[in-house]
Amino acid sequence: MTYAITQTCCSDATCVSVCPVNCIHPTPEEPDFGRTEMLYIDPRSCIDCGACADACPVEAVFPVDGLPASQREYGPLNAAYFADREPEQDPRGPNFHVWGEPTFERSLPSDFAPLRVAVVGTGPAGMYAAEDLLLHTGAEVTLIDRLPVAGGLIRYGVAPDHLSTKKAGDAFARFHTHPRVRMHLGLEVGRDITAEEIAAHHDAVIYAVGASAGRRLGIPGEDLPGSVCATTFVSWYNAHPDVAPDAVDLSAERAVVVGNGNVALDAARILVSDPDALAAGDIAGHALEALRSGSVREVVLLGRRGPEDAAYTRSELLALRHLAGVELVVDDHDPRTGAAIDGAAPGDRAALLRGVDRQVVDWSLPSPAGRRIVFRFHSAPVEALGGDTVRAVRVTDGSDAESGTTGRDIRAGLLLRAVGQRGLPVSGLPFDEATGTVPHEGGRVTDRPGTYVVGWIKRGPTGGIGANRTCAAETVGTLLDDAVGGTLPSPEHGAKAFQRLVRRRNRRVVDARGLAEIERAELALGRRAGRPRVKLATVPELVAAARGSRLRIPG
Repeated sequence: MTYAITQTCCSDATCVSVCPVNCIHPTPEEPDFGRTEMLYIDPRSCIDCGACADACPVEAVFPVDGLPASQREYGPLNAAYFADREPEQDPRGPNFHVWGEPTFERSLPSDFAPLRVAVVGTGPAGMYAAEDLLLHTGAEVTLIDRLPVAGGLIRYGVAPDHLSTKKAGDAFARFHTHPRVRMHLGLEVGRDITAEEIAAHHDAVIYAVGASAGRRLGIPGEDLPGSVCATTFVSWYNAHPDVAPDAVDLSAERAVVVGNGNVALDAARILVSDPDALAAGDIAGHALEALRSGSVREVVLLGRRGPEDAAYTRSELLALRHLAGVELVVDDHDPRTGAAIDGAAPGDRAALLRGVDRQVVDWSLPSPAGRRIVFRFHSAPVEALGGDTVRAVRVTDGSDAESGTTGRDIRAGLLLRAVGQRGLPVSGLPFDEATGTVPHEGGRVTDRPGTYVVGWIKRGPTGGIGANRTCAAETVGTLLDDAVGGTLPSPEHGAKAFQRLVRRRNRRVVDARGLAEIERAELALGRRAGRPRVKLATVPELVAAARGSRLRIPG
């Protein structure tokens, strides 16, 4: 029996480090690392030890023989990655491979004074950086976040029905109470405190603030009510305090989602999933009620290019194929779509659409009974139509997708724009408007000694949770090189002075003890509601919970 890595793989390579036979690839040392959708286990080399399953932070590794029906494709999918690759083995033994010489890239001289490093942002990028510093140096770390709760992308970006993926947050949470960590949640740079003030109290500052803005379509009608950015929609169903409970109207029967990435598929899946199934996750209470009372039963996924060029991962598409009570349809309006599906090699994304019903959809008709998701490739939005709200989306038809010629109106009352994200300027730092990132060299912010970036604000909105591990390693390595080289500016004030400054600026700041109180409150609300957790959706609720106040169940 062999093991297989499945849908929730975060690619952080923890499994690679514990595998005794080097059967998990690509490794961080290989060129493909960070470029593949997930990591894969070679069934020819796997010795069934289970070390990878024990180490996986998101519970994505299982014995092939025990995979449920919804995940059985992952056995062949893992094996297919190695179809043209020879396993690497030590000729002196059938199992164990040659280990490289040990390296200690994160060590500092023994007489080096502990660094004080501030990390702004508590999502995966920031926490991988903090983890690196805490495990490999004697650094003291100050965690800062503008929201009164930690988690970043894991709390507010991962879909609520992907509970295994959210377990990555448990690995980070153990550092929240580390003896060399001080936490200040609800402290916003540019509002409560300046970048210069943080720098004056620390040897170095790492910004891990993500890419929170959605890209625009640039079409007429884009700002009509009923046209919503996918980042807003994701924040809405994840109980982000920045998005109001009534920000999304689900009274229409049909929704159009522009985009073919994982965010687009997440949005489509949430819209047509059984609300009772979603209640088993940590979806926002207001979103759950809106889905229960809403009318959406058909979602159109609009892709400018063909199925062979879709940006979603195979695992996300496979999840849709196993969605209970939901029909998948491919709009066969363009002959190139069917040709790409039929001609795709096994394992290609397009090949996974074989067996999905194909039909030329008549968009002048109402949505059919039941719930379904329609893939419409080779079609781009031209205009959102309507007066007081979105009533239809005008799209190109077939070859018109390249010429921009109008071809079809799809009646819909909700338009979700899932065409990518971009970073926003950070107060006190340089910013590249073209890329939506902070200019840097190896993570070192240009012309800002002692200031660093990591994650999406550094490299752009690419890569999932695990990609931030190698990204953080590079930034922390640059920071330590600067420390040893003596180029870090000396802080003007000490750690206690920073804590006093924070208390003066914002008395509602949440520390590690308050974060633990929020955790207890949400779990308690969940037990009372018959759910695993009920997220608090506003800043006042979060702050009140941090202070131990008893809260009612939202909604």
